[in-house]
Amino acid sequence: MLRKSIGIILFSVALVSAAVAGELPDFSALVEKQGPAVVNISTTQHISRQTVSGIPEDDPFFEFFKRFAPLGPRDQEAHSLGSGFILSSDGYIMTNSHVVDHADKITVRLTDKREFSARVIGVDKKTDVALLKIDAANLPKVKVGDPNKLKVGEWVVAIGSPFGFENSVTAGIVSAKGRSLPEDNYVPFIQTDAAINPGNSGGPLFNMSGEVVGINSQIYTRSGGSMGLSFAIPIDVATQVAEQLRTKGVVTRGRIGVTIQEMTRQLAESFGLSEPNGALVSSVEKGGPADKAGIEASDVILKFDGKVVTNSNDLPRIVAAAKPGSKAVVDLWHKGAARQVTVTVAKMVDGGKLAKAEKRSLKQEDKTIERLGVSLGELTPEQLADMGIKGGLIVEAVKGKSAVSAGIQPGDVVLALGNVPLGSLNQLKDIVGKLPRGRNIALLVRREDAVFYVAIRLDDE
Repeated sequence: MLRKSIGIILFSVALVSAAVAGELPDFSALVEKQGPAVVNISTTQHISRQTVSGIPEDDPFFEFFKRFAPLGPRDQEAHSLGSGFILSSDGYIMTNSHVVDHADKITVRLTDKREFSARVIGVDKKTDVALLKIDAANLPKVKVGDPNKLKVGEWVVAIGSPFGFENSVTAGIVSAKGRSLPEDNYVPFIQTDAAINPGNSGGPLFNMSGEVVGINSQIYTRSGGSMGLSFAIPIDVATQVAEQLRTKGVVTRGRIGVTIQEMTRQLAESFGLSEPNGALVSSVEKGGPADKAGIEASDVILKFDGKVVTNSNDLPRIVAAAKPGSKAVVDLWHKGAARQVTVTVAKMVDGGKLAKAEKRSLKQEDKTIERLGVSLGELTPEQLADMGIKGGLIVEAVKGKSAVSAGIQPGDVVLALGNVPLGSLNQLKDIVGKLPRGRNIALLVRREDAVFYVAIRLDDE
């Protein structure tokens, strides 16, 4: 009886193992066909550093010894490795901009061991895309796919040179789509759990049809190696950038002159929206395209040029892709009602920051509005002029739980309640006094150069 039971168990395990083995994909045909279009990229950068009797400037004793000995130059070479893939048979290659940034010499090595010196056609640091060119013909090239058709959970394959090990193949699944990373406003990253390590940067991410759907660009790691959190630039974003680099050498982007923030459920409720979709406008550049079109702070942008804005991070990508000078229809939620305006897209120009406004001490005593849980004070005409604003109330203390949870801080200036500009404490008290208990309200807050909305739930303390 025991032998029979063991036999049944072993047979069941064998069936399960066979079923699992049958479901696992075979990547060998994909790698054999697409692998030759993946390249290894090595770069050399010449670095000049000052030395004192051979002591480099980053040495702790450099500052001490430079008083007693003459400075001398010291040239060094820095080397780095990355990956890339061939876009066209005549030698255009795509990689990450950080792979070739500041490189004095770029060498491309193919799978057949041939090496070519590459020149940079253009780089775009905002998307981390670079386009290279080598003088060659009849090269194997990749087939470009559609990353919009990717489904979370489907298999993907990465090929590259992690830690210099050329043509290494790893596989995983699509973990998520449309990921936003800090300081990356223009790329809706594809997240995968395929093993990506230093040296994979710039290499292709393939779908199971053997099409490139992304460029492996970043990893989240605490160890310096793969932890199953890898991020790839969607290939449609990269090819749009590469085409501009090829034809113009630079990338131009659209802008409309608004500052936006994420729409939460609390903010959506305060503005009368049933769902927390869209991008909430917290400030509008005076005289900018949005200002001329009639867009105001507290408006929620729901669509831009026919494209749905589900999350706030969708808008920068959509606007950036718009051609400067073109006209776009913008669908808004404006003061509790749907509205459409037409905006003329301007060209994005890098550089320029607003001066920080210094917050001076108040000359008037502060007063507390209990239902908000904050102590507020009125600003003098001189303080308003100094900050460059027409009205507002400064936060002296934060006392209520809802205000603390919302992140309001002493020194913040409350500019508006919803879309109503604030000029006095009495005005704010009158508005708040008429609102029902438990309702979420949106306060437009200015903190240094930043302007944004926060949601506070009204409760009688």
